[in-house]
Amino acid sequence: MSERPLVILDGGMGRELQRRGAPFRQPEWSALALTEAPEAVVAVHRAYIEAGASVITSNSYAVVPFHIGEQRFAREGEALAATAGQLARAAADAGEQQVRVAGSLPPLFGSYRPDLYTPERVDEVLAPLLRGLTPHVDLWLAETQSAIAEVRAIQSRLPQDGKPFWVSFTLQDEDTDDTPRLRSGEPVSEAAEAVAGLGVQTLLFNCSQPEVIGAAIDAAKAVFERLGVDIAIGAYANAFPPQPKDAKANDGLDELREDLDPPGYLRWTQQWRTRGASLLGGCCGIGPEHIAQLHAHLR
Repeated sequence: MSERPLVILDGGMGRELQRRGAPFRQPEWSALALTEAPEAVVAVHRAYIEAGASVITSNSYAVVPFHIGEQRFAREGEALAATAGQLARAAADAGEQQVRVAGSLPPLFGSYRPDLYTPERVDEVLAPLLRGLTPHVDLWLAETQSAIAEVRAIQSRLPQDGKPFWVSFTLQDEDTDDTPRLRSGEPVSEAAEAVAGLGVQTLLFNCSQPEVIGAAIDAAKAVFERLGVDIAIGAYANAFPPQPKDAKANDGLDELREDLDPPGYLRWTQQWRTRGASLLGGCCGIGPEHIAQLHAHLR
């Protein structure tokens, strides 16, 4: 596998909104700003672009019943997803550099909770997101996925629009063994084999401790080389302490690790780049100042 050109991704949205004084509370999380402070969402997107990101992710992660409630999702889910797409597109098109927009397709029934996956409700939750985002995004990103089954379900329902499909899994980062695993317990090697059969262009690992990502990159790379498939690998870790198995992503603002300041996080991304990752950014707690370090030093 020859070394690919580096693609710099953006960082986390929720904490940046809160840091900028945007309305921010549970359970709506980052979705609250879509209606109450859309200008702040654009500002965060622009901050990442100015830091060097060439791919930004729509602020649609919390546009699911898990965050905004069943009734509001049924009433406004598609419109909120459309707003997320519009704001990202506006930010991407505001500068001279070429920036792609990834349409965030989050865990449909709860982050870090593969046990809550409800296959009979996939259409109900996914379809409004796809309809709202479709006119505004350049690619699809199923992110923070905990289990292979949900990714298969999402892929089978994507519009036939020719847009690339990226998948990002979140990893077990507590009570780990020698085998890198998704939060479902499924080995990363099985996940890599699965996405290779789904026409996925890029496999990433996100919303996990930096310490577990390197082994996941190695496992995925080995599978792709064995299968002879050309799939890019990337990573965007979070800056939190290890999350227990009963934790919920976005269940409050966790304390950040002091060792994952911009220089500290850069050292991890340099290691991932050496191991074969060609798309690098950040998740929760990783801000524009981190992305600026990646842009300055990894290139």
